[in-house]
Amino acid sequence: MTELHALAAAIGLVRIWWDVAGRQQEVSDEALGAIATALGYPAGSAAAIAQSLARIEDERQRPPSLLVADVGRPIQLPSSLARADVIAEDGTSRALPIEGGYLPAIAEPGYYRLSIGAHALTLAVAPSRCHGIDELGERRVWGPSIQIPSLRGLTPQPFGHFGHLDDAVGRFAARGADVVMINPVHALFPGHGIGFSPYSPSSRLFLNGAMGDPALVGLPPLPPGDAGDTLIDWENALPARLAQLRTVFNSLAPEIRSRVVKDSLAGGEALRRHAIFDALDVRFRARGLDGWRTWPTPFHDPDGATVRQFAAENPDEITFHLFVQWLAHESLAAVQSHAKAAGMGIGLLADLAVGVHTGGSDSWSQRDHLLDGLTIGAPPDPLGPLGQNWMLTTFSPRGLAESGYAAWIATLRSALSRAGGLRIDHAFGLSRLWVMPEGRSSADGAYLTYPFHDLTRLAALESHRAKALIVAEDLGTKPGGFAEAIDATGMFGMRVLWFERALDHGFIGPQDYPPDSVAMTGTHDTTTVAGWWAGHDLNWAEDLGRLPLASNREKEDERRAWDRGLLWATFGGSEPRPQPDDPNPVVEAALRHIGRSRSRLAIAPLEDILALEEQPNLPGTITEHPNWRRRMTAPLEDLLATPDVTQCIETLAAARKEPPAG
Repeated sequence: MTELHALAAAIGLVRIWWDVAGRQQEVSDEALGAIATALGYPAGSAAAIAQSLARIEDERQRPPSLLVADVGRPIQLPSSLARADVIAEDGTSRALPIEGGYLPAIAEPGYYRLSIGAHALTLAVAPSRCHGIDELGERRVWGPSIQIPSLRGLTPQPFGHFGHLDDAVGRFAARGADVVMINPVHALFPGHGIGFSPYSPSSRLFLNGAMGDPALVGLPPLPPGDAGDTLIDWENALPARLAQLRTVFNSLAPEIRSRVVKDSLAGGEALRRHAIFDALDVRFRARGLDGWRTWPTPFHDPDGATVRQFAAENPDEITFHLFVQWLAHESLAAVQSHAKAAGMGIGLLADLAVGVHTGGSDSWSQRDHLLDGLTIGAPPDPLGPLGQNWMLTTFSPRGLAESGYAAWIATLRSALSRAGGLRIDHAFGLSRLWVMPEGRSSADGAYLTYPFHDLTRLAALESHRAKALIVAEDLGTKPGGFAEAIDATGMFGMRVLWFERALDHGFIGPQDYPPDSVAMTGTHDTTTVAGWWAGHDLNWAEDLGRLPLASNREKEDERRAWDRGLLWATFGGSEPRPQPDDPNPVVEAALRHIGRSRSRLAIAPLEDILALEEQPNLPGTITEHPNWRRRMTAPLEDLLATPDVTQCIETLAAARKEPPAG
């Protein structure tokens, strides 16, 4: 092993990996060196590598900022230590003996302040499993997944907001649903009508202010707006919404403004920093500057004198952006409160994006916690020869360790503070992520390993504290040991109809779905049931030149005809197989299929409940497909009242009340 390879191994870079076809791949030394350097371990020469290896050894000798342990199990410590004092969250203190290098087991999950000699650290004692849904008894849970902007109400608006979500929650609760899965509602760039993907946020700690609804918090409602066509005109709609929110803010009664300021203090310095960032972004974006990296250099430091001076000179602007966050938070909290009051066992199931925009609020204010100079994506493989560069950043393994996992814990708490559960997008990223030097192609990347065991145990602890469900988006080729660890932690995996195939390539039966999972007819990234049955996804693939290599439309149509037979046989349809232009019976059968599954939770995208052909997002496209722009054709109240939709909902609800298949 060369010294460079030793350095790569020491910092968690995987040099040898296997692609989706099972073929061994090797990362070049040039790529390893570039990534190591970006991670803060220079590798440009033998001397630099030697210094980096020495630095890593020094870091390993330092006491950790946070130690993660399992409830009820002895806690291993360096054997040279003889005494530890532990302080619980309620302030009670006691001495713990260290015997044979171990602290005695702690029976109660939580965070403890631990003093070992002169060193103080945090001890996180995780429960054995995440909080589940056992408290709901034998109830087999179901609900829709909803792209909030796609919703319409009776009052015309250019896109759906939390008020429309509130209406949807009430209507599905009345039909017996226990959960509504929603798209990520992380903060985007305020008023910026270009970067509207919910999976490319400015911050995962704060909310998309454009989603706030004044009417949900007792303020005058937003004025009617242009309802638009079937696609959202984000470029005009988001700047217009920011202007509307300024009007609301300017008309606030003094007591409401005082409440906003008082409530915002609870968000601490992190919230104020975000408000300052948004104020700066609005100012510099008007000059054509996109993200903090393009701002004048003095504004790059959130703690610098220039930023402090800006905040001091623009207090009303900072307060406005605090108000936008307050409105969004209070609106979403109201939706969750109404969901629980209506009898939903879970309520909102939030979505945590895998990363953040490199020029956004989080990367500006949490630079020491995030990857710097690296972006994340997917490696080249037979399914995607060019790989993917998502142009996002995320947590740095070194930053997580040095900060005591502060950013991860804060992110979990933020999401769970206003939801009954959390879906972790691309949960494989808890174990490893494909990283590449900023500006380089995916081919120049490598897998970077993460402290998987600690991250999942902290997720379990935060789940326990919030009494919230955790769902791991685990679709695709799983890293070794991932599935077993997720199962052991009590996270629910996702079981999506299209990917649940048997050894003979047919579709598995409902009896084959594992209980601790979410059975789904599809996701925002997959074709709808109606679209698949009609071959509409093949139309898109043909139009965009995305048909599989060495194939053509005729071959794909033949393959789809065969798969239709397999799917209909799995559904057990006694009627003749419907024609491709008659998807409604298939949609109903698919809903019954996941409803009868052994999965404790069944979720169907609203697009499937409505038997729509178009999907919200087509992965691998940016402008070629109208991603995140589609709207429902009518107010939800009207759509849910149609006989076909009513029948679909009743089919899913009834199937959930039957004994599980098998």
